[in-house]
Amino acid sequence: MDSKVIDFFEKEAEEMTAMNIITENDIFERTEGGFLNLTYNGKLYERVKVVRLFPFTDPDSYISIRENDERAKEIGIIENLTSFSDETVKLINEQLALNYYIPVIEKINSIKDESGNAYFNVTTDKGDHEFVINMSSNPVTKLTDTRLIITDLEENRFEIRDIRKLSQKELRKLDLFL
Repeated sequence: MDSKVIDFFEKEAEEMTAMNIITENDIFERTEGGFLNLTYNGKLYERVKVVRLFPFTDPDSYISIRENDERAKEIGIIENLTSFSDETVKLINEQLALNYYIPVIEKINSIKDESGNAYFNVTTDKGDHEFVINMSSNPVTKLTDTRLIITDLEENRFEIRDIRKLSQKELRKLDLFL
């Protein structure tokens, strides 16, 4: 293989495995369109993507900042949001809220089982929702003994923060999935 090709692949591998830490010295700015730009090591990255690496267990730590292209190459990681200014935390949290829209189920109105699918009608903190899950695809993830994430057929996620807050009637409806 040509040494230039080998050098290219070695450089790519090195860049892919490097972990860059983004600090409070790096500059986040909101664009007029509501996107987020980052100046890191003197380079401007436009419309960056913000991704939680541990969205349920540690949402304010280990946040990946990525380029906005088809490869979504990681620019760096924020180790913990608490080390940033309130203004920067607000900007990052706005972007995270767009990526992590997860309605919290407050009441289960009905669940109907038909042909391997379950049809949910629920009330959430964002209003009433209807969604469908495929019962054979393990759509319910237990985060703790009392906290659940339900993923519907369209890969939308719904959270039940504490199943103990549901009524006995609601728990019986949900029992099939636990």
